[in-house]
Amino acid sequence: MATEHLYLVTYDVSDPKRLRRVFRTLRGYGDWVQFSVFQCRLGPLRHRRLITELSSLIHQKEDQVLIFPLGPVKSTPVRVASIGRAFEPISREPVII
Repeated sequence: MATEHLYLVTYDVSDPKRLRRVFRTLRGYGDWVQFSVFQCRLGPLRHRRLITELSSLIHQKEDQVLIFPLGPVKSTPVRVASIGRAFEPISREPVII
C-alpha cells in the first residue's frame, strides 16, 4: 500500500460559484482548518485525483490553489503553532458571500 502524505492546501478563488465548488471538493479530501485552508491526508492516487478535480474547477488565469507537501503521515506529527487567538479547528459551515 502506498504511503499517505500530509498536505496543506490553500486557495484563492475570485468567483463565488467556483469558490463554493472548490470548497466542497476539498471537504471530500481533508479537514477544513481555516478559511481557504485545508489539511489533507492523501495517497498518490487521491493526490492526483484532487489535482485533476481542482484544475477542472478553477479559472487558470484568475484563481490559485497552492498544495504544500508536509511529509509522510506516519512521520509528520500534526502541530499547529498559533499566534494570537488559540487555534480551533473549524466545525461550522462556511459563510460564503
